[in-house]
Amino acid sequence: MLYSKLLGKTRKELPRDEVSLNAQLLIRGGFIQKEMAGVYAFMPLGKRVLDKVTQVIREEMEAIGGQEIHLGALQNPEVWKKTGRWDDSVIDVWFKTMLNSGSELGLGTTHEEPLANIMRSYISSYKDLPLYAFQFQTKFRNEARAKSGLLRTREFIMKDLYSFNATQEDLDVFYEGAKEAYYKIFKRLGLGDRTYLTFASGGAFSKYSHEFQTVCDSGEDTIYLSREKGIAVNKEVYNDEVLAELGLAKADMEEVSAIEVGNIFKLGTKYSEPLELFYADPEGKRKPVIMGSYGIAPSRSMGTIVETSHDEKGIIWPKAVAPYQVHLIGVNMENEGVRKEAFELYEKFLSNDVEILFDDRAEVRAGEKFSDADIIGIPYRVIVSERSMDPYEVKERSSDETKMLAFGDILGMIIG
Repeated sequence: MLYSKLLGKTRKELPRDEVSLNAQLLIRGGFIQKEMAGVYAFMPLGKRVLDKVTQVIREEMEAIGGQEIHLGALQNPEVWKKTGRWDDSVIDVWFKTMLNSGSELGLGTTHEEPLANIMRSYISSYKDLPLYAFQFQTKFRNEARAKSGLLRTREFIMKDLYSFNATQEDLDVFYEGAKEAYYKIFKRLGLGDRTYLTFASGGAFSKYSHEFQTVCDSGEDTIYLSREKGIAVNKEVYNDEVLAELGLAKADMEEVSAIEVGNIFKLGTKYSEPLELFYADPEGKRKPVIMGSYGIAPSRSMGTIVETSHDEKGIIWPKAVAPYQVHLIGVNMENEGVRKEAFELYEKFLSNDVEILFDDRAEVRAGEKFSDADIIGIPYRVIVSERSMDPYEVKERSSDETKMLAFGDILGMIIG
């Protein structure tokens, strides 16, 4: 990509109506554009990051047997009424709308009900189980406070996986596998060293649910963390009884702020029974399917990465999700020799399948280009100038050290 042609440029000034760091940096870097409170457009740089986060999640969900689907965003009230969740007093973040005929519809906040209803067409026997289905679907939630950038929005993409098992024991086995998959996801996203399994309220169908909380000073949640054991307890269930059950000592617990980046729930038969999702066991006895749900929002993960990986100059993207691998900067592109060398190097990177953003602007001074590169946060910066032509000046975004390297050495460093 040539920076001169890029849709979405950096901004010098902080957006006045944004208080969250992730929104400030992402807007300044040209990754997102605010449309209204709680709604953001993803510009090309932002879409590339979002797609890479999504792909990491997709790969780990497929690795545990998930099959990708895509459900509708418009919701049939009759399905939700069967579980009692159409009522605004039960789910208080519904967006509801009317058809021209006068019928009422909802915009999906989650998808337990519609998928359980669909599964009635595919599950009738124990031989049909287990099934694990996931999607990346736009959710709509009428949040009262949408002021945390990508961390709390009214429209967002959610990865929600739903498990369908014959027995509680089968669910338990899959549930543990899902936990491990989530650990892998956050490690790959660069959040693994500060993200902890957190015990939270399980509601009526299990003693605990499990959140994955990323320690961050700007987080909205309060958790109590045992760094030694690598687990935490949400403030809502933090008491002596829970600590004793988990083998934790209050003296060892640290109160920290955190961002919830994922959650997993054992649902039991909460949705299968009212929606009549049953199967016949080997003896022909009719039984309800045992369900679980597993959520991660790629956009929220993206915002969390920014909140935890930045400096005073801008974003520092982990290599796995950076929009490009290399930010190539031509200094004094009005010089014919520099221009020729820079474009030839650009083509070399492309021919070696390196994802590259090339700042080819002739009218912009070097200092402004370097500042833009710091805001955008691509892992490697390569400079072509009258003094930097094979070997080239190379700098990692996460380091202050610069090196002079030949193209082959740069390629080896990037590809690893």
